[in-house]
Amino acid sequence: MPSATRDPRRHLPLLLAALTMIGPFSIDAIFPGFPDIGREFAVSDVALQQLLSVYLLAYAGMSLFHGALADAYGRKPVIIIAMAVYTVASVGAAMAPDFAFLLGCRVLQGMSGGAGIVVGRAVVRDTMHGEEAQRMMSKVMMIFGIAPAIAPIVGAWLLGIDGWRGIFWALSGFTLSLTFAVAWFLVESHPVDRRSVFRPRPLLAGYLRIGRDLPFWPLALASSINFAGLFLYIASAPHLIRDLLHLGPDGFPWLFVPVVTGMVSGAFISGRLAGRVSASKTVAWGYAAMLSSCVLNLILAVSMDTPRVPWSTLPLILYGCGVQLAFPTLTLLLLDRFPDQRGGVSSVQAFGSLLVTAMVAGVLSPALSESMLTLAFGATGMCSIGLVGWIWYAQLQRQRLAVASPGDAARTDA
Repeated sequence: MPSATRDPRRHLPLLLAALTMIGPFSIDAIFPGFPDIGREFAVSDVALQQLLSVYLLAYAGMSLFHGALADAYGRKPVIIIAMAVYTVASVGAAMAPDFAFLLGCRVLQGMSGGAGIVVGRAVVRDTMHGEEAQRMMSKVMMIFGIAPAIAPIVGAWLLGIDGWRGIFWALSGFTLSLTFAVAWFLVESHPVDRRSVFRPRPLLAGYLRIGRDLPFWPLALASSINFAGLFLYIASAPHLIRDLLHLGPDGFPWLFVPVVTGMVSGAFISGRLAGRVSASKTVAWGYAAMLSSCVLNLILAVSMDTPRVPWSTLPLILYGCGVQLAFPTLTLLLLDRFPDQRGGVSSVQAFGSLLVTAMVAGVLSPALSESMLTLAFGATGMCSIGLVGWIWYAQLQRQRLAVASPGDAARTDA
């Protein structure tokens, strides 16, 4: 294995991007296989939606522990073990004899699949600061943004080769390779002398400390719910593509290519803005893009008798761009509130975000995916809540500066 004296940043962009791609692939790649899974196990569309919901709930619950485990035992061991468990779960899903067994494997996938993104954010903050950290986060999110477009295409391709089980075999092969890649290339970024003790009482005390930090909440709200507005369309993809746009299994790119184009563009722009534009302006521009997308989607939904491509999905470019413009800055602001507890902060952020996405997948998507108009209203509502969170945080920062030094209040840079 590589020496710990090597630059820990050398392989980070590709490794962390690959780790964060597990989530989109776990969700989006199986969409084309939904009809075949339903027929083989004789389950309804509502039951099939639980393949997404149980994964997200398990992902959210376990994300509370990934960061704390990484703070106690190091970043690298936690990622390696989690990837190995995910590989085993994917093999089990590929060989599932019934739908209940498949759901159980999805739970195990969810419990292990989040380690990469939760711990990966802490790795970025361990090894870099300021503009460099924002650029790295933007690079990771730019590569990660390609995954939602590739996943359903790969899923449809695998469906034609080996059916829906081939999708899970591919996931197992990907994570097995990633397990070895992390073991060989990732350099531990959390030294032994900085590690905490993994015990229930200190863990709970750490989370209570985070919870008592008032500015943490609006930042967590904004970072969690922004993506949820976009995820509403992603979670609704099977119904949206098949029933609203009347396309076949090869129609998923009409939704995911605009989403990914926007996300990659936003991440690229965020990286270019690092050190040139203040955090508050970067986030504000992100919200301007998201709200513009919402307005366009509402106008198109009202003005068109029948949803059709590309117009019904094209505004999602703006939404995806806005999400990725704001997300790296919001994440770094969150992590910087507790420099000695970045793994725990990343866990809490991931937990809140995944609870929101699980609610979107299990409740909002089935309720709002009947029309493009209801989807547009749902996304607009979530984006508005995120904007309220950001405005709340900015006000708290202005108040803090006014108390610390009244003359500095005008120079607030959230």
